[in-house]
Amino acid sequence: MRERSIGKLWRDARLDVSESSRKGIILMYHRVNDVGSDPWSLCVTPQHFAEHLVVLQKNVYPLRLQQLNKWMQTRGAPYQSVVITFDDGYVDNLHYAKPLLERYEIPATIFLATGYIRDKREFWWDKLERLLLQPGTLPETLRLSVNGIVHEWELGEVTHYSEDAYQRHRHWRAWEEAPSPRHSLYFSLWKLMHPLLESDRKILLDELLEWADIEPVSRASHRVVSSLEVLDLAQGDLIDIGSHTVTHASLAKLPADLQRDEIRHSKSYLEEILNRPVTSFAYPYGSKQDYTAETISIVRDVGFACACSTNAGIVGRQSDYFQLPRMHVQDWDGDEFSRQLSKWLDSGVVM
Repeated sequence: MRERSIGKLWRDARLDVSESSRKGIILMYHRVNDVGSDPWSLCVTPQHFAEHLVVLQKNVYPLRLQQLNKWMQTRGAPYQSVVITFDDGYVDNLHYAKPLLERYEIPATIFLATGYIRDKREFWWDKLERLLLQPGTLPETLRLSVNGIVHEWELGEVTHYSEDAYQRHRHWRAWEEAPSPRHSLYFSLWKLMHPLLESDRKILLDELLEWADIEPVSRASHRVVSSLEVLDLAQGDLIDIGSHTVTHASLAKLPADLQRDEIRHSKSYLEEILNRPVTSFAYPYGSKQDYTAETISIVRDVGFACACSTNAGIVGRQSDYFQLPRMHVQDWDGDEFSRQLSKWLDSGVVM
């Protein structure tokens, strides 16, 4: 990291400390690891995460999520306040993220999808990545029936996916143009599976595993924390645990009774493990298409104090505390992270 250039960047920025500048940023991470193929840009390497924490320690006021919530409801956040959050509950949050957070004494909230804790399985998008974006050989044709509609895909020349091809394309992101039919198939299946009930998605995944002739085992590199590891994660005074539903469901696609079950049961499961209240929630996927006004009402009624979305923006006095915006952090080095953070703090786009 170029300390002198970073320092100048921050000295030249934000000299106004008026009441109107008292805003906060919530950062959204998922993983601190390097797993190779990462189509949704969920991973930040341990080295880069450490560099992010150095930037935060030197230049901003790190807060807990509930601290920010209380500050904003009273007199506004301390100047240049930043909150760190993690979604999903990957085990590398315990092995890599927590030790670094402790080293730099920066708090974080980690939102856990409790059904994956109980069942000790990979998230469905990770299973899909293992099926299609790892080296190997697959059948030429895939046929699936989804909601009564038959879909068919041809893999063509990438029936066999070599190690060389994998290395060339492992930095592909799902929102970019697909470099091969395998990548197109991955994104098509992701879009088909995203709105499904967990039971229907599991049926499709089982069909895909049989089609690919792959054993239904979970990779150690992609598992979530166990119930005992939830206690390890929460031990100490830096990590708060929040709820992320049971099955990581797109809540807007569910009827109200199933939404309530997903939200309430995840909260009660975590509270039973931790023996203390769980008051923070994050909507799975988190866009405005993934939750509704009814969802927000359920989250409030169940007893949460705030809820995070994935909509980009800055937290201010007028923010809805049940639709808190967050900024998605990618695998940037410290210099680039500093530039992004400075840009966000100066933007003033309050949600």
